[in-house]
Order: sequence, then structure tokens, then C-alpha cells
Amino acid sequence: MRENLRIAVVGATGVVGREVLANLYARDVPMEQVQAFGSERSKGLEVEYGEDTLEVERASADAFRGIHVVLLATPAEASRTLAPAAQAAGAWVVDASSAFRSDGNVPLILPGFNTEALGPGFSFKGRVVSLPGIVTSSTVHLVEPLRRAFGVVRAQVTALMGASSAGVRGISELEKQTADLLSGREPEPQVFPHRVGFNLVPQVGGFMVNSPWTEEEGGWTLEAARLFSALGETPVLAGTAVQVPTFHGHGLTVNVQLKKPGPVEQVRAALKTSPSLKVLDAPGERIYPMPMLVMSDPAVHVGRVRAFPQAPEWVTLFASVDNAGRAAAHLVDAGLKLAERPA
Repeated sequence: MRENLRIAVVGATGVVGREVLANLYARDVPMEQVQAFGSERSKGLEVEYGEDTLEVERASADAFRGIHVVLLATPAEASRTLAPAAQAAGAWVVDASSAFRSDGNVPLILPGFNTEALGPGFSFKGRVVSLPGIVTSSTVHLVEPLRRAFGVVRAQVTALMGASSAGVRGISELEKQTADLLSGREPEPQVFPHRVGFNLVPQVGGFMVNSPWTEEEGGWTLEAARLFSALGETPVLAGTAVQVPTFHGHGLTVNVQLKKPGPVEQVRAALKTSPSLKVLDAPGERIYPMPMLVMSDPAVHVGRVRAFPQAPEWVTLFASVDNAGRAAAHLVDAGLKLAERPA
């Protein structure tokens, strides 16, 4: 790691931003090389960096002078303004929002899948890279070993998304709704389209224009197509996003259509070849993925692997992922890799 490296974490007071700081600390990045940024209302707050704290500065166009890598854990509307400003200041930028995922001029990078595209030997336009959403990235990591072993036609996903997918405001709303309901009060939703407390809402984010698909769901299909197209294949990824009354972590039910039938033992063996996955699949012993098990674990947990005798080309599985922790790890992985490139 460069001794003079300076890293800006923008959105440092948010759910993902705090995880980014914890991840940098865990990788022994010195505190003096890290700066925390946030919105005007976050200016002056302190965030933890190991046993020390960093004071949050206001993110602005002038704030990125002298910064080498900017990690954006910000909403899309903020990223659209801050990413060009950081690029103009000469920094490399990694954005975790949806702001640039559909922009063909901005590389879509999934660490552990196409990380090599960030290396010095690869050129791309600009200094901004985008990360896929966590449902996309988790499903791609699940599909890729199966694609290599059997070929994959499509993957159908039901994503059970915790309240932290909406950031600090989502967590706060679920906390308040739970307290209200336990006290006999019916809460009024503010962040989510309906009450999430003790409920399931089959809508995450807004709907696309003139479409029955939400932007979250449509993003999975587009992002997976961009990632797999470089391999000369385009397994179709589609499904339904459901907001669930858990605070952290996502659960994914994934049905995968293989190009050739794969016995469960071979499917499980293929999944075990991926360093991004951890196979927990002994249901008779009540061992399977759950959000409570995956927190602070960078791996995607996968289990409940099953096949259909009547349709042997289909397999189904269940996975869990620490959404905030995994997003933070991807930001740091990509940022440190970009730091190896020439200035």
C-alpha cells in the first residue's frame, strides 16, 4: 500500500459508510490516511475508527483535492454530483449506488468476479467505477461456479431485503414501527411504501416508468447482463424484491436453470469452489444460511440446495448475505485496487 495514500469515505455516518471505516481499520490502513465526509447535517460529528474517532467533514467539490481514492457510500443523487467532482480533482472514485450502473462508459466492477479490470493493464474512460447492487453481486457469485460447471440459462430470485437496505432511516423506521405496534398503535410509514413492521412489502424502491418491475429488480437484470457479457454469456437474472421486517442482512431464494442437469452433490461441490461463498447445507441438523449467522462475514452463505426430479436442469438454493458489510468490502476492495494504478 502506498505510504502517502489518502482515502475519502463519503457517507461515513451511514450504515455502509461506518462499515467501510471498520473494513479499512481491519486492513490496517492508518487513520491519518483516511478522511470521513458526509452531508451538511453530519458535519462535525465523530465516527469510530478502531479505538479512535474521525471528525466528519462536509463533502464538497473542493474537499477532494489531494485525495487519491474516494469511496462513495451515498445515495444515487449525491453520487451523481460528487463522483464528477472527485474525478475532476484527480481522484479514483468507487460508487456503491445505482447512479452509474447503467452507464456503458463507467466500468461495472464486482470484486472477486472481474477485479482484474481495475489493474494497471486495463484502460477505461474516466476515473469512476460502479459497483453492482448486493442482490446482483451475491447472485452472480452464486451463479458463476454453476455456469462454469454446467452452464446457466437463467436465475430467478426472490430477495428478502432487510430494513438496512434503506440505510439509517430504514432501520429507524422499523424500530419505531415495532415499538408502535407492540404498544397497540398503527404506525404511519415514511420511508417504505407500507408498514414493514410485522409485514412483508413486495416493493423495494420505486417502479420503473411504464413497467411492472421496480428499479431494484430491473437493476439485477441489467447489472448481471453487463457483468456476464464480458464472458460471452448472458444468463438472465430476474425476480422479486420483498422488504421484510428484519434490520440487517438479506435472504435470497434462487432457482437456477442449468444447461445440463447437475446432481445435488455436484452442484454443492461446484459452489464450494468459490472463495466468495460459504456452503452451510445440512438441513437435517438445522444447518442452513440465516441473516443472523452472516453478519460481519464477507462470504455469501448458501445452503438448502435441492433439485427437482421432474425437471433435473433446475436447482434451488437459499443464501444469506450481510448487505452493508458486503457493500463496504466491495468498496474497499475496489478502492485499494485502483490505488495501485498510476496517478
